[in-house]
Amino acid sequence: MIRSLLSKLPFGPWRERGPVVSVVRLSGAIGAASPLRPGLSLETLAPLLERAFARKGQAAVALLVNSPGGSPVQSALIAKRIRDLAEEKTVPVLAFCEDVAASGGYWLACAADEIFADESSIVGSIGVVSAGFGLHDFIERHGIERRVYTSGDKKVLLDPFAPEREDGVAHLKAIQAEVHESFKAMVRARRGARLAGPDEELFTGAFWTGRRALGYGLIDGIGDARGVLRARFGEKVRFAVVHEPRPWWRRLPVRSRFSSPWAAELADAALGAVEERALWARYGL
Repeated sequence: MIRSLLSKLPFGPWRERGPVVSVVRLSGAIGAASPLRPGLSLETLAPLLERAFARKGQAAVALLVNSPGGSPVQSALIAKRIRDLAEEKTVPVLAFCEDVAASGGYWLACAADEIFADESSIVGSIGVVSAGFGLHDFIERHGIERRVYTSGDKKVLLDPFAPEREDGVAHLKAIQAEVHESFKAMVRARRGARLAGPDEELFTGAFWTGRRALGYGLIDGIGDARGVLRARFGEKVRFAVVHEPRPWWRRLPVRSRFSSPWAAELADAALGAVEERALWARYGL
C-alpha cells in the first residue's frame, strides 16, 4: 500500500520507471572520417557502441540505420563490434532502417537480431561497386604529359590517366567477387532461414522498398523505432540516446575554421560531400 502511494510521486526512488533501450544512430556514408568530413567508421563509432552496451539492466540496444553504404571493410568491422558487444553483454539488438539501409548500410543492419523498416525505406543492394573516370583522352587533348615510374608492371593497373587495361579490369572484378562472397556469406549467416528469395534475385545488387524487403526476408517487420519498442517493452519504455560528443573544432570561431590548416580540411570535406552525394543518388535520393 505504502509503495503504491509513493510510486505516484513525481520524484524519488519509489517512482516506477519503465525499461530502458539505448539508441545509437548510424547515419551517413561508411568509410574514413576527418574533423570536417564525418563518416561511419569503427574509430568514430567504437566509443558510442561501448557506452550503449555498457548500460546495466537495459532491455535492448536500438540501431537507427540511415546509410547508402561505403567501405566494405568498415562495414564488417562495425558490424562485428556490435555483435561482439551484444554477445558479451547478452543484450538483444534491433535495427530500424530509415531512408536507406543499402549495401554497407544493410550490412550494418544485419548486425541486429531483428530488422525493421518503413514501407518506403530503401533496403538491400547486396553487391559491390567501384567507379571512376577515364581521363587519358582529356590530358592528351590538352597537351598534358603523364609521367609515372613504378617497380612492378601492375602497380598502376587502374590509372585513370592511362587507357583502360583488360588485365586491370579483370583483377578488379576478381577482388569485387571476393568481397561480394563475404557480403553474401554474412547475410546468409545473419538472416538464415528467414531469407525467402532466390539467390539470383537477392544477391544481384538490386534494392527494394521495405515492403518488398519484408517479402524477401531481408527484414522482420514494418515499423518505426518508437512504435515497435513501445509495443515490445511497454508504454513506459525509455530511450537513452547515445550522442557523439561535440568535437572541439566546432567550438572555434567560424573565421578560425577557414584559416590554415583548415583550408585543406575544407577542400577534403568538399570532395567527401560530392562522393557521399553520389552514394545517396544511387538510390534516387
